[in-house]
Amino acid sequence: MAKKGIYKVVFVQLGEVYEIFAQSIYQSDMYGFIEIEEYIFDQNSQIVVDPSEEKLKNEFKGVQRSYIPMNCIMRIDEVDKKGTSKITSNDAAKVMPIANTVFEGPSKKKD
Repeated sequence: MAKKGIYKVVFVQLGEVYEIFAQSIYQSDMYGFIEIEEYIFDQNSQIVVDPSEEKLKNEFKGVQRSYIPMNCIMRIDEVDKKGTSKITSNDAAKVMPIANTVFEGPSKKKD
């Protein structure tokens, strides 16, 4: 079951780096995915609005649970307090990653 705390999850999606905060993360029953629940966003009304956090709020509005592929996750940290969620562009998006064979089935030899 999920351990309660505050987690900072950094993952890559469509060439952008997402940094979000959530209260529940755990390995999914679907092989190769991490489940993220209970997103934490700033609830305070601020005069200065961060556009990337607003974009995240709108993107995850109404989402109860997300399934993020393990190969997209860069880092998960348990933190003492929530920081600012943000989206940043990934300059390394033009670099092709090395294929990961963890999720592939057994290879078949051709004789």
